[in-house]
Amino acid sequence: MLAASRGQRLLAEGLGTCLLLATVIGSGIMGERLAGGNVAIALLGNTLPTGAVLVVLIGMLGPISGAHFNPAVTGVFWLRREISSADAVAYVGVQISAAIVGVWAAHLMFEESLLQVSTKVRAGPAQWFSEWVAAFGLVVTILLTLRSNAGMVPVSVGLYITAAYWFTASTSFANPAVTIARALSNTFAGIRPADVAPFVIAQLLGAAAALLVCRWLAPQPLNRSP
Repeated sequence: MLAASRGQRLLAEGLGTCLLLATVIGSGIMGERLAGGNVAIALLGNTLPTGAVLVVLIGMLGPISGAHFNPAVTGVFWLRREISSADAVAYVGVQISAAIVGVWAAHLMFEESLLQVSTKVRAGPAQWFSEWVAAFGLVVTILLTLRSNAGMVPVSVGLYITAAYWFTASTSFANPAVTIARALSNTFAGIRPADVAPFVIAQLLGAAAALLVCRWLAPQPLNRSP
Protein backbone atom coordinates (compact mmCIF):
# COMPACT_ATOMS: atom_id res chain seq x y z
CA MET A 1 0.00 0.00 0.00
CA LEU A 2 1.32 3.45 -0.89
CA ALA A 3 1.90 5.85 2.00
CA ALA A 4 -0.97 8.30 2.42
CA SER A 5 -0.32 11.95 1.70
CA ARG A 6 -0.67 14.52 4.45
CA GLY A 7 -3.98 15.67 3.03
CA GLN A 8 -5.31 12.12 2.99
CA ARG A 9 -4.21 11.56 6.57
CA LEU A 10 -5.86 14.75 7.76
CA LEU A 11 -9.08 13.93 5.94
CA ALA A 12 -9.09 10.48 7.54
CA GLU A 13 -8.59 11.99 10.99
CA GLY A 14 -11.35 14.51 10.36
CA LEU A 15 -13.80 11.98 8.99
CA GLY A 16 -13.20 9.54 11.81
CA THR A 17 -13.46 12.12 14.57
CA CYS A 18 -16.59 13.62 13.05
CA LEU A 19 -18.32 10.24 12.83
CA LEU A 20 -17.20 9.36 16.35
CA LEU A 21 -18.80 12.49 17.82
CA ALA A 22 -21.94 12.09 15.72
CA THR A 23 -22.22 8.63 17.25
CA VAL A 24 -21.51 9.75 20.82
CA ILE A 25 -24.01 12.61 20.74
CA GLY A 26 -26.58 10.97 18.48
CA SER A 27 -26.73 7.72 20.44
CA GLY A 28 -26.98 9.72 23.66
CA ILE A 29 -29.97 11.61 22.35
CA MET A 30 -31.62 8.47 21.00
CA GLY A 31 -30.90 6.50 24.16
CA GLU A 32 -32.36 9.17 26.41
CA ARG A 33 -35.48 9.55 24.25
CA LEU A 34 -36.17 5.81 24.20
CA ALA A 35 -35.18 4.95 27.78
CA GLY A 36 -38.33 6.30 29.41
CA GLY A 37 -36.35 7.99 32.16
CA ASN A 38 -34.15 4.99 32.92
CA VAL A 39 -30.64 6.47 32.98
CA ALA A 40 -28.95 3.07 32.97
CA ILE A 41 -30.71 2.11 29.74
CA ALA A 42 -29.89 5.49 28.23
CA LEU A 43 -26.21 5.02 29.11
CA LEU A 44 -26.22 1.54 27.63
CA GLY A 45 -27.73 2.99 24.46
CA ASN A 46 -24.88 5.52 24.41
CA THR A 47 -22.16 2.98 25.20
CA LEU A 48 -22.71 0.20 22.68
CA PRO A 49 -22.79 2.36 19.52
CA THR A 50 -19.69 4.26 20.65
CA GLY A 51 -17.67 1.10 21.20
CA ALA A 52 -18.93 -0.41 17.96
CA VAL A 53 -18.17 2.61 15.82
CA LEU A 54 -14.63 2.81 17.20
CA VAL A 55 -13.96 -0.71 15.93
CA VAL A 56 -15.22 0.29 12.48
CA LEU A 57 -13.45 3.63 12.30
CA ILE A 58 -10.06 2.41 13.53
CA GLY A 59 -10.24 -0.64 11.30
CA MET A 60 -10.94 1.31 8.12
CA LEU A 61 -8.97 4.53 8.77
CA GLY A 62 -6.05 3.21 10.78
CA PRO A 63 -4.04 2.26 7.67
CA ILE A 64 -4.43 5.82 6.35
CA SER A 65 -3.84 8.14 9.31
CA GLY A 66 -3.24 5.90 12.31
CA ALA A 67 -6.81 6.61 13.44
CA HIS A 68 -5.89 8.68 16.48
CA PHE A 69 -9.10 10.78 16.65
CA ASN A 70 -7.69 12.05 19.94
CA PRO A 71 -5.16 14.81 20.75
CA ALA A 72 -3.87 12.82 23.73
CA VAL A 73 -3.08 9.86 21.49
CA THR A 74 -1.47 12.12 18.91
CA GLY A 75 0.60 13.66 21.68
CA VAL A 76 1.81 10.25 22.79
CA PHE A 77 2.98 9.35 19.28
CA TRP A 78 4.62 12.76 18.96
CA LEU A 79 6.55 12.11 22.18
CA ARG A 80 7.56 8.75 20.71
CA ARG A 81 8.78 10.63 17.62
CA GLU A 82 6.45 8.65 15.38
CA ILE A 83 4.71 11.78 14.08
CA SER A 84 6.29 15.13 13.24
CA SER A 85 5.52 18.31 15.15
CA ALA A 86 3.84 19.84 12.10
CA ASP A 87 1.66 16.79 11.55
CA ALA A 88 0.80 16.56 15.25
CA VAL A 89 -0.40 20.18 15.33
CA ALA A 90 -2.42 19.62 12.15
CA TYR A 91 -3.93 16.41 13.53
CA VAL A 92 -5.04 18.11 16.74
CA GLY A 93 -6.56 21.05 14.89
CA VAL A 94 -8.50 18.74 12.59
CA GLN A 95 -9.61 16.50 15.47
CA ILE A 96 -11.08 19.37 17.46
CA SER A 97 -12.74 21.00 14.45
CA ALA A 98 -14.17 17.74 13.15
CA ALA A 99 -15.43 16.78 16.61
CA ILE A 100 -17.47 19.99 16.72
CA VAL A 101 -18.85 19.30 13.24
CA GLY A 102 -19.84 15.82 14.41
CA VAL A 103 -21.78 17.32 17.32
CA TRP A 104 -23.60 19.66 14.95
CA ALA A 105 -24.40 16.75 12.62
CA ALA A 106 -26.04 14.87 15.48
CA HIS A 107 -28.07 17.93 16.44
CA LEU A 108 -29.35 18.27 12.88
CA MET A 109 -30.25 14.58 12.64
CA PHE A 110 -32.34 14.76 15.82
CA GLU A 111 -33.88 18.18 15.13
CA GLU A 112 -32.03 19.78 18.02
CA SER A 113 -30.86 23.39 18.02
CA LEU A 114 -27.59 23.49 16.10
CA LEU A 115 -25.73 25.77 18.53
CA GLN A 116 -25.88 24.74 22.17
CA VAL A 117 -23.86 25.02 25.35
CA SER A 118 -24.06 22.20 27.85
CA THR A 119 -25.22 22.74 31.42
CA LYS A 120 -24.40 19.20 32.57
CA VAL A 121 -22.10 19.34 35.60
CA ARG A 122 -19.20 16.88 35.59
CA ALA A 123 -16.86 18.11 38.31
CA GLY A 124 -14.91 17.04 41.37
CA PRO A 125 -11.86 14.91 42.23
CA ALA A 126 -13.61 11.61 41.53
CA GLN A 127 -14.54 12.73 38.02
CA TRP A 128 -11.04 14.06 37.34
CA PHE A 129 -9.38 10.90 38.60
CA SER A 130 -11.78 8.88 36.47
CA GLU A 131 -10.60 10.76 33.40
CA TRP A 132 -6.98 10.11 34.35
CA VAL A 133 -7.79 6.41 34.61
CA ALA A 134 -9.78 6.44 31.37
CA ALA A 135 -6.99 8.04 29.35
CA PHE A 136 -4.29 5.95 31.03
CA GLY A 137 -6.12 2.75 30.19
CA LEU A 138 -6.82 3.83 26.62
CA VAL A 139 -3.18 4.59 25.85
CA VAL A 140 -1.95 1.42 27.55
CA THR A 141 -4.47 -0.54 25.49
CA ILE A 142 -3.25 1.04 22.25
CA LEU A 143 0.49 0.75 22.88
CA LEU A 144 0.60 -2.75 24.32
CA THR A 145 -1.89 -4.16 21.84
CA LEU A 146 0.11 -2.64 19.00
CA ARG A 147 3.15 -4.50 20.27
CA SER A 148 1.45 -7.84 20.86
CA ASN A 149 -1.08 -8.00 18.02
CA ALA A 150 -1.56 -4.84 15.93
CA GLY A 151 -4.55 -6.30 14.12
CA MET A 152 -6.47 -6.39 17.39
CA VAL A 153 -6.18 -2.65 18.08
CA PRO A 154 -9.63 -1.71 16.66
CA VAL A 155 -11.42 -4.36 18.71
CA SER A 156 -9.32 -3.74 21.82
CA VAL A 157 -9.96 0.02 21.78
CA GLY A 158 -13.67 -0.44 21.10
CA LEU A 159 -14.02 -2.93 23.94
CA TYR A 160 -11.96 -0.83 26.32
CA ILE A 161 -14.10 2.27 25.76
CA THR A 162 -17.26 0.18 26.08
CA ALA A 163 -16.07 -1.09 29.46
CA ALA A 164 -14.73 2.27 30.61
CA TYR A 165 -18.11 3.93 30.06
CA TRP A 166 -19.26 1.80 32.98
CA PHE A 167 -16.28 1.43 35.29
CA THR A 168 -15.34 5.13 35.39
CA ALA A 169 -17.47 7.70 37.20
CA SER A 170 -17.00 10.14 34.33
CA THR A 171 -18.23 7.66 31.68
CA SER A 172 -14.79 7.78 30.03
CA PHE A 173 -14.39 10.80 27.79
CA ALA A 174 -10.63 10.00 27.57
CA ASN A 175 -10.18 12.46 24.72
CA PRO A 176 -9.63 16.25 24.76
CA ALA A 177 -11.31 16.79 21.37
CA VAL A 178 -14.35 14.80 22.48
CA THR A 179 -14.49 16.76 25.73
CA ILE A 180 -14.35 20.16 24.02
CA ALA A 181 -16.99 19.18 21.47
CA ARG A 182 -19.35 17.68 24.03
CA ALA A 183 -19.42 21.04 25.82
CA LEU A 184 -21.32 22.29 22.77
CA SER A 185 -24.21 19.86 23.22
CA ASN A 186 -26.78 20.34 25.97
CA THR A 187 -27.88 16.73 25.63
CA PHE A 188 -27.32 13.43 27.45
CA ALA A 189 -23.59 13.28 26.60
CA GLY A 190 -22.80 16.93 27.29
CA ILE A 191 -20.36 18.53 29.73
CA ARG A 192 -20.47 22.04 31.15
CA PRO A 193 -17.76 24.27 29.59
CA ALA A 194 -16.44 25.14 33.06
CA ASP A 195 -15.65 21.44 33.59
CA VAL A 196 -13.72 20.95 30.34
CA ALA A 197 -10.27 22.15 31.41
CA PRO A 198 -9.87 19.82 34.42
CA PHE A 199 -11.01 16.89 32.27
CA VAL A 200 -8.49 17.71 29.55
CA ILE A 201 -5.65 18.14 32.05
CA ALA A 202 -6.48 14.80 33.67
CA GLN A 203 -6.63 13.11 30.26
CA LEU A 204 -3.24 14.46 29.20
CA LEU A 205 -1.66 13.45 32.51
CA GLY A 206 -3.15 9.97 32.23
CA ALA A 207 -1.86 9.57 28.68
CA ALA A 208 1.63 10.71 29.72
CA ALA A 209 1.67 8.28 32.63
CA ALA A 210 0.62 5.46 30.32
CA LEU A 211 3.48 6.28 27.96
CA LEU A 212 5.98 6.05 30.83
CA VAL A 213 4.57 2.73 32.01
CA CYS A 214 4.62 1.27 28.50
CA ARG A 215 8.19 2.42 27.95
CA TRP A 216 9.16 0.33 30.96
CA LEU A 217 6.97 -2.67 30.13
CA ALA A 218 7.76 -2.72 26.41
CA PRO A 219 10.85 -0.62 25.68
CA GLN A 220 11.19 -1.84 22.10
CA PRO A 221 10.05 0.73 19.52
CA LEU A 222 6.72 0.01 17.90
CA ASN A 223 6.42 -0.16 14.13
CA ARG A 224 3.54 2.27 13.66
CA SER A 225 0.74 4.18 15.33
CA PRO A 226 -2.79 2.69 15.58
